[in-house]
Amino acid sequence: MKILLASSEAAPYIKTGGLGDVAAALPKALAESPNTEVAVFLPYYKAIKDNPEFELEYITNFNVPLSWRSVYAGLFRAVSKRKKLQYYFIDNEYYFYRDGCYGHYDDGERFAFFSKAILEALQHLNWYPDVIHANDWQTAMVPVFLRAHYMHLLSYQPIRTLFTIHNMEYQGRFPDSFVDEVLGLPEDWKGTMHFDTCTNLMKAAILVSDRVSTVSKTYAFEIQNPYFAHGLHDVLRQHSYKLCGVVNGIDTDVFNPATDPLLYANFDAETLEKKAENKKFLQERLGLAVREDVPMVIMITRLVGHKGVDLVQRVMDDLMWDDLQLVVIGTGEWQYEEMFRSYAGRFPAKMSANIVFDNTLAHQAYAGADLVLMPSKQEPCGLTQLIGMRYGTIPIVRETGGLFDTVPAYNIETGEGNGFTFKSYNAHDMLDAVRRGESLFHDKEHWVQLQKSVMAYDSSWKRSVQEYWDLYRSMME
Repeated sequence: MKILLASSEAAPYIKTGGLGDVAAALPKALAESPNTEVAVFLPYYKAIKDNPEFELEYITNFNVPLSWRSVYAGLFRAVSKRKKLQYYFIDNEYYFYRDGCYGHYDDGERFAFFSKAILEALQHLNWYPDVIHANDWQTAMVPVFLRAHYMHLLSYQPIRTLFTIHNMEYQGRFPDSFVDEVLGLPEDWKGTMHFDTCTNLMKAAILVSDRVSTVSKTYAFEIQNPYFAHGLHDVLRQHSYKLCGVVNGIDTDVFNPATDPLLYANFDAETLEKKAENKKFLQERLGLAVREDVPMVIMITRLVGHKGVDLVQRVMDDLMWDDLQLVVIGTGEWQYEEMFRSYAGRFPAKMSANIVFDNTLAHQAYAGADLVLMPSKQEPCGLTQLIGMRYGTIPIVRETGGLFDTVPAYNIETGEGNGFTFKSYNAHDMLDAVRRGESLFHDKEHWVQLQKSVMAYDSSWKRSVQEYWDLYRSMME
């Protein structure tokens, strides 16, 4: 089977969030299956073009018709010995030679061009996939353009499409004039594109794709309700027959405490005493009090409200009153950045605010910490809790989305469960879960048992890939 994965980011080339990890690990896992060819298409961003570590070769160039425009597109390929897994890059310096992937005034036009250029590139490669797997609004136009502009070509007619929603909040909303001025779709497509006074790319992809998936079973249920769907609940209910949830995995080669080159000391479930060495190293690096007897809680997240940072803000004084250490890594809204900086200044021995995206520090925090806090209002899947468990760091989560699917509540009597949970979106319910984690930390017998249990949790792509294979095959049938 030939599979094309279209994504606006994929590690190691470019990554801003969880999509970058998924678009790196999933193709790699798919390509391990026999009789499979996988191609990943990415924009040729400035950050990729200027990075000397990446060796790319020029393939060809062509023009992409986009409404009244005829736009240049260059096609590059990563030099690789893996014939079953290829990475292709769509080049246009006007659109992509900029700082940052997202947040530009013309993002809609940039990613509409990228989506159509992918389909145009297939003719120049003479390679036609069985399945195109598009991800989030940035590539939502791939299945739409395929149906609207390419179905008259025999080579494109067998192609089936899967659209994966990683986050309902970002849907690709633009004025209705966007259909004529940028997309150049026929008049009879305007109803497909229109939703709630504007053009909505995600809504259109849900309608035209053969299957729709999201990144956890609970989130697939949640997004059919108004609280989670950001307006699209009725659309998703009407198309629930083709909606499913597949929990993400992580790349267990990259996130492996036994071999991770970024750690101070490598360890596994049988050498958990070395985790303490990583904790001491992290405390020294961040200027915290060097104490083995205090639980260290980490937050590695975007500092925005829907990640539950507002709950943490509400009880920061209570947290600083407790005998714990708190390490925050991430960037986001100014009010939260300043709040954590302020507390770090007041409590330097127990609070460290790292308002950066630092991959090395993140790995060292996973390895050195005792607990990882994820109090999200909404969390489609979440990778942080999976990575934390891989490193023996116990999650504290709200019961939503993928957090609910992957972190069942710990029961000290049976030893079942992966972490500490709370249900209501309430700051003091979250604080209670944190304190339950603190309490168990001092019960060393049960604490070590829980650490070993979560490290044994299968967070690889093995099960998820099988579910994707079932999806792909069902579309081919």
